[in-house]
Amino acid sequence: MRHIISVLVENEFGVLSRISGLFSGRGFNIESLCVAESLDPTTSTMTIVTTGNDAIIEQILKQLNKLINVIKVTDFKEMDYVSREMILVKLHADEKTREEILRMVEIFRGKIIDVSPKAYTLLITGDEEKLKAFLALIKPLGIKELVRTGPIAMARGDRTIKPKEKHTKGGEENG
Repeated sequence: MRHIISVLVENEFGVLSRISGLFSGRGFNIESLCVAESLDPTTSTMTIVTTGNDAIIEQILKQLNKLINVIKVTDFKEMDYVSREMILVKLHADEKTREEILRMVEIFRGKIIDVSPKAYTLLITGDEEKLKAFLALIKPLGIKELVRTGPIAMARGDRTIKPKEKHTKGGEENG
């Protein structure tokens, strides 16, 4: 089963390496990984997509919580959440295909972010199904290059992944 896991970490050198090492050292695959500074510049949020049965995911969550620079681990399987991905796609664009590309971009609420005499570069955001549908429709037009982020996610409503109080080492919160 596919899981989206959010990991709030201290924004320090080597944290990403330790987390990816945890996965590879135990034979777990990271399908996608997005990392960026959070609202607090001393922390970063990692969104990790992985697959496994309940026992494997439980082991991953426990191992992540043991890492020193990890503040909080959230498995979105246990809650309502919103998730989005982003793709940049470069298409072959000539006189025959330009109109069709423009229509597709409009239908999927995307943006054209670069134009050259022979190519358009598009930006599309949405859930995985929307992006799959878009890619299936434009594939016959000639995809030259594709880059995607993988999903990022956030809990719905008032729920947040930030710790309630100042954190301590070892993934535990004061309280």
